[in-house]
Amino acid sequence: MVAYNKFQPFSEALAEKVHNLGSDQLKIALCDAAHAPVAGNAQLSDLTQISYTNLSSRNVTTSTSVQSAGTYKLTLADLVLLASGGSVAPFRYAVLYNDTAANDELLGWFDYGADLTLLSGNSFTIDFDGSGGALTLA
Repeated sequence: MVAYNKFQPFSEALAEKVHNLGSDQLKIALCDAAHAPVAGNAQLSDLTQISYTNLSSRNVTTSTSVQSAGTYKLTLADLVLLASGGSVAPFRYAVLYNDTAANDELLGWFDYGADLTLLSGNSFTIDFDGSGGALTLA
């Protein structure tokens, strides 16, 4: 499993009611090694994304959004990205963002360590940790 890295502005955006993680549409953006996200990025326009030609939907499904004993946990269904009709540009980073928010605010990113390329017919699964949750807030 790849570690989750939080964007610093996410905390303020959460406190100022930008996100409703239980109902907003979350999505994945992909960036290559030359265009790494940085902790201070706040919105999707801060990133340089790859071309999504030949790639399946990047919409993420929320499984649960609950708190228990003061700890909030967001659980997301794993996302399978599928290349179809050609290869997909290399990517290293999968960035989770809020597609419902006015400025497509960023939540966090996953670093896969090296650029990955999907050839036509290949798939790649983003594992959001079904037991521990994609993110927790205590």
